Amino acid sequence: MARKYREIGKAGWGYTVITGIVGLIYFFPVLWIILTAFKTRTDALAVPPKLFFTPTLENFQSVFFRASITTGTSQATDMGLYFFNSIFIAFTSVGLALIVGTLAAYAFSRYPLKGNDTYLFIILTTRMMPPIVVIIPIFLMFRLSGLAGSYWGIILLYTAFNIPFSVWLVKSFFDELNPEIEDAARMDGASERRVFFGFCIPQILAGLSATFVFGLILTWNEFLFALLLTGVETRTVPVAMARTLGGEVGVDYGLLAAIVTLFLIPIFFVTFLLQNQLLRGVTFGTVKK
Repeated sequence: MARKYREIGKAGWGYTVITGIVGLIYFFPVLWIILTAFKTRTDALAVPPKLFFTPTLENFQSVFFRASITTGTSQATDMGLYFFNSIFIAFTSVGLALIVGTLAAYAFSRYPLKGNDTYLFIILTTRMMPPIVVIIPIFLMFRLSGLAGSYWGIILLYTAFNIPFSVWLVKSFFDELNPEIEDAARMDGASERRVFFGFCIPQILAGLSATFVFGLILTWNEFLFALLLTGVETRTVPVAMARTLGGEVGVDYGLLAAIVTLFLIPIFFVTFLLQNQLLRGVTFGTVKK
């Protein structure tokens, strides 16, 4: 018996080592970006690449304060505004899509209509289309309605594109619940609101967290709509990053890496905060009891 446990322990250590190596391979590009953010311009362009160097915070300072070539003084950049725009637009649009999508998913799951699958397919087709296909009519609609360059214009657009994803994903979590518990609650006098908020929502919190994280990642990295439909005051970080690629002296990879590193922090923070719920959400319903 002791020998069997030792063999299992050795196999576990082997799997752990292999998993660690694979994880390091996948994480290495992100790690390299983070390391580049702490390099000087010379170290960032060094050939062969430098793994050992003297770190500097100069690139992070340049993200928010850039030295003027004419006066030599530091001037504040608009990057702080762009980070606020990305956070406000992404979290608001994903939150609205999750609210609307959860209500619609519950209706599709518990009160199916005739042709329910057809309606769900039609909803999904709006997410199947590449953004480049619909950018021209959306751009014209924004100009005619006066939403171009506004916060609520881009928020409503992102909300509309995230709702199909939310409906389909959250509906799968509702389908895994046992409706007999809900019927028993109704027989005890619970209202539909009580059944929904008191019994259903607490059981799918993990699924809602997973849906929120996936929707946030998709919205956080979106570039095309943000490029064409936002203004100077509503510009997001991906658009601002694209603007740093130009210049007479070439690309400042250290500055670009610093922006990317700061851009990754909110996603890492949200994912880490919801990691337990996220793990339960992506495995919800895979094990039948």
